[in-house]
Amino acid sequence: MTPAPRIYRSLDQLGGSPVLRALSIGNFDGVHAGHRRILRRVVTLARERGWRAMAMTFDPHPAKIVAPERAPHLLTTPEERCRLMAEEGIEEVLILPFGWETARLSPREFARDVLVGRLNARAVMVGSNFHFGFHQAGDTAGLTELGTELGFVTEVIPAIVLRGRVISSSQIRRLVEAGDVASAGRLLERPYALEGEVVSGRGIGSTKTVPTLNLKTLAGVLPATGVYVTRTTDLASGSLWPSVTNVGHRPTFGRAELSIESHVLAALKGVEPRLIRVEFLRRLREERRFPNPEALREQILYDIARARRFFRLVNRLVYSKGNPAL
Repeated sequence: MTPAPRIYRSLDQLGGSPVLRALSIGNFDGVHAGHRRILRRVVTLARERGWRAMAMTFDPHPAKIVAPERAPHLLTTPEERCRLMAEEGIEEVLILPFGWETARLSPREFARDVLVGRLNARAVMVGSNFHFGFHQAGDTAGLTELGTELGFVTEVIPAIVLRGRVISSSQIRRLVEAGDVASAGRLLERPYALEGEVVSGRGIGSTKTVPTLNLKTLAGVLPATGVYVTRTTDLASGSLWPSVTNVGHRPTFGRAELSIESHVLAALKGVEPRLIRVEFLRRLREERRFPNPEALREQILYDIARARRFFRLVNRLVYSKGNPAL
C-alpha cells in the first residue's frame, strides 16, 4: 500500500525545518499523465540528492479568487490529489490556502519568501505553461532567472502530446462530461473515479429492476448521463467489485434528480459499504426511457452481460501478463 504523504495546509505548519526539498508547483487537478511526468522527475532528483520530494497545490483553485467566472469544476479534491501524488512517491504535499494575500505576491516575493525562505527548495520542476505571481507575471524563464539568483535549479518538463493534442485537465473534463471515460482514463493513466457516501435510493431498483448502491458525491465533474462499465471499491475494507453504473434521472419512472447507481456483479459479503469509489471504465449506452419496468430490467440484464464480457476480456489480457485485474 502506498504510504500517505505528509500534508501541510499552511506555511506555518512547516515550522522552521531545515529540510532541503525538490519541489513542483501546480493545481494538479486530476493528476494526469503530464502531471505524473513532472512528479516522477521530482522524486527521482530528491532521491538522488537526499532531499524531500514535495508538491505544492492550492485550495481553492486560484481562478476562484482572481477570475471566479472562469473557475473550472474540478476533477479531484485536494485530498484525492494528495493520494494520487503519493502513488508517484511524493513525500510531502503543501495545500496552500489561496487568497488575495498569496495572489498579490510578485514573482520575486513568491520565489524568495515561499520557495526558498519557507520551503528550502533546491530544485523546482514545472510544466512548460507554468505562470506565477501577481497577474501571472512570472513564467518559466523568469523562474529560471530567480533560481540562479536565489540558489535553486529550475527544470521545465515538456508536456505530453497524445494524438496531436497536449494532455490537460480541461481536455479531460470535456471527455468525462461527454461520456468518453475510456479516453479520459488514458490521459489520466487511471480510470476516472467518483467517491462518496452510499445513500438510500427511491427503493425502485430492489423491487422492480435490480438492487444498486447509490452514490452521493461532491465531485465537480460528472460523466454524461448513461450506463457505464465500472469498478466499485469499499473504501473501508478495500474490497473491489466489477459493476455497472447508471448516471441519470431514471426517466422510466418519471424524471428525478440526478443519481449515480451501481449494480455490483458479485455477492456483497458482510456489511453494505458506506463509502465507495466508482471507477468508470467504458460507456455502454446513453440513458433512455423504457415503456415499463420490465423492459428496463431486460435492458439492465443485457448491460450486465456486456459488462461481464468486458471484464472477462480484460482479465484474460491481464492474466496473460501474470497480474489479475479483479
